[in-house]
Amino acid sequence: MTRTRVGADGARRSGRGRAVAVLVLVGLGVVIPLFGPAPALHGTGEADAPGTGGIGLLRAVLFAALSIPVGELFVRRLARSVPGAPAAVPRGWSTAANSVGFVAALALASVVATGNLVPGGLADIDVGGLYASRDGKLALLEVNAFLAAALCAASGRPGTQVWPLAAVIVAEALRAHPTTEYSPLIGSGLTLVHLVCASLWAGGLLYALRTLRLWRRAEAGAALLGRYARVAAVLLAAVTATGVCSSLRRMPPETVLEQLTDTAYGRVLLAKVILMTGVAVLALWARIRLARAKDPLTACSPARAEVYALGVVVAVSGLLTALPVPIRW
Repeated sequence: MTRTRVGADGARRSGRGRAVAVLVLVGLGVVIPLFGPAPALHGTGEADAPGTGGIGLLRAVLFAALSIPVGELFVRRLARSVPGAPAAVPRGWSTAANSVGFVAALALASVVATGNLVPGGLADIDVGGLYASRDGKLALLEVNAFLAAALCAASGRPGTQVWPLAAVIVAEALRAHPTTEYSPLIGSGLTLVHLVCASLWAGGLLYALRTLRLWRRAEAGAALLGRYARVAAVLLAAVTATGVCSSLRRMPPETVLEQLTDTAYGRVLLAKVILMTGVAVLALWARIRLARAKDPLTACSPARAEVYALGVVVAVSGLLTALPVPIRW
């Protein structure tokens, strides 16, 4: 009985610890975009565009909402290929995530409809004007795609949401590189690969850990984590390569060191690089445990920390997309 009580107390403490970690993560996700612009812009001489914090927060929410359903589709397919895998799978969060993405995309579309300014009221929003500009059409595409993805996720065939989710990713890749940019299709291609790989990595890890928790100590759990880890290594390499290439397109090699400290974009990018280095270390730690530990599922501990760190990376990425890009053509 004593051992049972001790085990229950340990489980409660573990549960409280996870709850605190999630609350801290949510807090950072809100604070970084809202308060990040001011310190990032301090001393750079760059103007703070109206609503940068709010736009950064909305973009972070949009990226998170995209990652969750993409990761679920990816890991469910992996789970089906694991021999002897339990039939039970975690309840999907795709419908809720796509609905949140729809709201975030709608709010961002309202900003585009007011000339990229935060609307002061409904009267300021020119919905018809969205059809007259490239950015407006892409914003509408994201709104409609998230709505379609939510309906697909709630239907009897949730796998069909892959098509509207792909439309969101394509729209984001095109939006990030205006036609006035040098070789915009190259930039859009890099962003497309970056978004796909990042969504599969972050969303997939979250759903894989939820699946392992449901499967308990089933041997299939270690097999699933191993299959995910092999794919994640490729995804990490692709995210790193596309991120470096995109950064060098916006900051010529001879100016990188200067811009990393003297521009708001560079400072936030540097923060993202440091966070990504920490995420890579956690991923390596989990991979080593998975391969060498007597119990491969001990890899779940660094993997959970990796999920939390990736959540902060998403928040920083949202802020990064809202800051002025130091392009010098």
